[in-house]
Amino acid sequence: MSQLESGAVSAEPLPSVVTIANVVYALHAFAIVVGIAGTATVVGSFLGSLPSIAAVVLNYVKRSDARGTWVASHYTWQIRTFWYAVLWMVLAAILVFTLIGIPFAVAVFGVVTVWLVYRIVRGWLRLRDRLPMYA
Repeated sequence: MSQLESGAVSAEPLPSVVTIANVVYALHAFAIVVGIAGTATVVGSFLGSLPSIAAVVLNYVKRSDARGTWVASHYTWQIRTFWYAVLWMVLAAILVFTLIGIPFAVAVFGVVTVWLVYRIVRGWLRLRDRLPMYA
């Protein structure tokens, strides 16, 4: 049973809450495009660029405004996307220090790149359709 069906999410979000969620998806998408078009990797651009860092800070600052609405799940989705990417990149960085781990690190970079694109596109489409995210 979804949150909407169970009644756990009752309040309609303020328009500014939805706008902030859209801005965060846009900032993350911009960071991904910069990574694709520029000399940085997508993951490096996503984690280390000003747009993505601003996006995660904005998530934390405005998260309480979304509490109790279907948009709160998007804030959680966006925050988790950022921090799980950080976790996987730390793992890849550790793997790089071993000769045998380098191919695995490259594979992690590739998989995380696809995963980031998927998470941002899926989340933004569900936000557009006014649907909550599920972990």
